[in-house]
Amino acid sequence: MISEMNSNQQRMMNPGQAPPTSSSAGGPSIMAGASMSQAEREKVYQWISELTSPETRENALQELSKKREVVPELAPMLWHSFGTIAALLQEIVNMYPAINPPHLTAHQSNRVCNALALLQCVASHQETRSAFLAANLPLFLYPFLHTYTKTRPFEYLRLTSLGVIGALVKSDEQEVIDFLLTTEIIPLCLRIMEYGSELSKTVATFILQKILLDETGLSYICQTYERFSHVAMILGKMVLHLTREPSARLLKHVVRCYLRLSDNPRAREALRQCLPDQLKDISFVNHLTDENSTKRWFAQLQQNLETPGVPDPRNPGMPLHQQ
Repeated sequence: MISEMNSNQQRMMNPGQAPPTSSSAGGPSIMAGASMSQAEREKVYQWISELTSPETRENALQELSKKREVVPELAPMLWHSFGTIAALLQEIVNMYPAINPPHLTAHQSNRVCNALALLQCVASHQETRSAFLAANLPLFLYPFLHTYTKTRPFEYLRLTSLGVIGALVKSDEQEVIDFLLTTEIIPLCLRIMEYGSELSKTVATFILQKILLDETGLSYICQTYERFSHVAMILGKMVLHLTREPSARLLKHVVRCYLRLSDNPRAREALRQCLPDQLKDISFVNHLTDENSTKRWFAQLQQNLETPGVPDPRNPGMPLHQQ
């Protein structure tokens, strides 16, 4: 089971998308977007109905998790079915005792990750995303993101939980950013960026990047010295880590975060003082051969930091790093 979890992590190619669950292999083939037969649709509804019964829930979770990317309307089907979301939340809450003190097993992790995969489906769908946020459902995932244990069951749990948040920010909707900024998602992502596995670091950095790309998110992070310095410190540690263990994909997101920070006048002044030397020299040149977008961001970042800063009209002459 643990080896299956590891292979699933390696198959995760897109930040913000949770890895397939270990039950995904060998599932029935239904082409994405293809119309389901009446028999197939009835089977999906049967599994949804079986989620409400503890005796049949585990198998239903496995079967439905196979369908989350191939049944286009699975999210509304889940959301509008009586007792379904409550059953998924019960699966999540039932795991809380296993994470503190930490004794989560591979089987437990796989089961709750199947439930998280279905919540990711709901978070991804335009019709159900707003209701998902209004119900504060992301907050139920945060205890999993608080965990420190580095065993594979815990790492898989964190990665899949991050995938749900990543699915939200991929929508580029203002209400998602507004919601996340009222929660502790930024410090949680920063901690995972510092201590997580490469895949978890990548998804957490992607989430931070999407928050920064939003004007409200950028303003929030650059509003105080404490917020900016925490982000800058973690990004700096990641740069040092990447010099030892290179990852072109992770480097891409780190550089994009720095570039976006440089769009803020006060943060740009601070970055002139605290940008890691490795981003000023040729440390990463050999890792950017096929990364044209990252190379463009590198060049733009250097250009932004070479250009004299424009004082913030609200705090003229007061760079962020001195506030």
